[in-house]
Amino acid sequence: METRDSKFWDFGSVPMIEPEYLGSILAAASDIALFVKLNGNILSILVNESEKSLGNLSHWEGRQISDFLTRESNEKLDVVLNQINSGQSVLHSVELNHQDNALWQFPVRYSIHRLGAQDTILMLGRDLRTLAETQQQLVQAQIAVERGYEESRRYDTQFRMLMSHTRDAIVFVSVAEGKIIEANAGASNLLGLGAEELEGTDFATLFEGVSKNELMTLLVEKSELSMSPELPTLENKSGQTIHIYPYAFRSAGERLLYCRLDVEEENSPSQDELSKNLLSLYQNGPDAIVFAQSNGVIEAANDGFLDLINAPSLSKVRGRSLANYLTRGKIDLAVMLDNVVRSGQMRIYATELQNELGSKLGVEVSVARLGTIGKRLIAFVIRDAHRSETMRQISPSGHVQPETSVAELVGSASLKEIVGETNDMIEKMCIETAIEMTNNNRAAAAEMLGLSRQSLYVKLRKFGLISKEQDF
Repeated sequence: METRDSKFWDFGSVPMIEPEYLGSILAAASDIALFVKLNGNILSILVNESEKSLGNLSHWEGRQISDFLTRESNEKLDVVLNQINSGQSVLHSVELNHQDNALWQFPVRYSIHRLGAQDTILMLGRDLRTLAETQQQLVQAQIAVERGYEESRRYDTQFRMLMSHTRDAIVFVSVAEGKIIEANAGASNLLGLGAEELEGTDFATLFEGVSKNELMTLLVEKSELSMSPELPTLENKSGQTIHIYPYAFRSAGERLLYCRLDVEEENSPSQDELSKNLLSLYQNGPDAIVFAQSNGVIEAANDGFLDLINAPSLSKVRGRSLANYLTRGKIDLAVMLDNVVRSGQMRIYATELQNELGSKLGVEVSVARLGTIGKRLIAFVIRDAHRSETMRQISPSGHVQPETSVAELVGSASLKEIVGETNDMIEKMCIETAIEMTNNNRAAAAEMLGLSRQSLYVKLRKFGLISKEQDF
């Protein structure tokens, strides 16, 4: 049995709606309602009062709808209007993008209906901005997830490369469970188990005489003491004595320990007798020894160097350039570094050291290139020149003859002649040496010798070291 209401709607007998109510019904049923002629002229516009963000659109009335649509939307609307003109019905909705003076855009989904025989259509639209914003947020979230995934993969690859190629033995241990969750090849070799076997193993079981709780408590306490903690040595199952350097951190809500393992120094094969002797020479030797980077920045220096420059501690000089302690500064340093780069070493270089108070001391420096291509080091051995001065044996002819003593020159010429010829010879040798050491940079050679450029030029001409046609 059908009710009266169902028969009423089945026959399509829609009651007449009073004009004063029609506008409010259309405005409530949609966010925006447009009455538009088939030629595109807007007759009337109704906006839902709840959609205050659309603002006042009354200025659209009497104008072409194409003025307020983007180019792509105009093309879509023309297709729909052509269908209606040809007598077809438009059963699908159409999404159009409105613009107002090209400054304000918003998307709207319209259902389009022809009003009887009149050349007028009714466009009922729903504002899609909220949906568009939600879609945009989803897109941004997806992009962020993809970016985070790629970033995670990049960090994981870098972590794997670091773990597999570092020389240190490293394990990551869970504080709560006391189990190893990650170990590299160095740790596997040191502990005598494969990396897969180590993962999930109780860390304490790898050492003698310590329980899991005791070991975890001790490691956590040591990690909180300082930035460079050191645990008392423990013996592993192979009888090796091992130092553990623990560092606590938190990841994904779980407390973890990064532990670097190191064999006790006296059991390390690298600490042989030669290494110990060299270390003792560095620490207790009479000569000053400095290790610097390839640009002359000091990395380490022994007490002998600190004594020469009257520095209170190594921390005062580490990180500073050796040129700061040379009288001629960068000139001296550049000469030594250039020579050691070319030949790998420099036997003797005479210069002066100066301390922070300006006191100067004559020294002789030997330089050697050490390290690898990846980490180049330069070693400087510095001696007090006043303690190592020796008598140089020189002949009146101006040639150095080590086998000839000064006493043998006496009697072969007058004192004035010996001194004059010797001075000229020494002066010429010094100039030649300075020119060679500075790679023919005469400005640097003049500064090294304490001469003006003009004075050096005169002496070069005097000793025949420059032709008359040459100039600086």
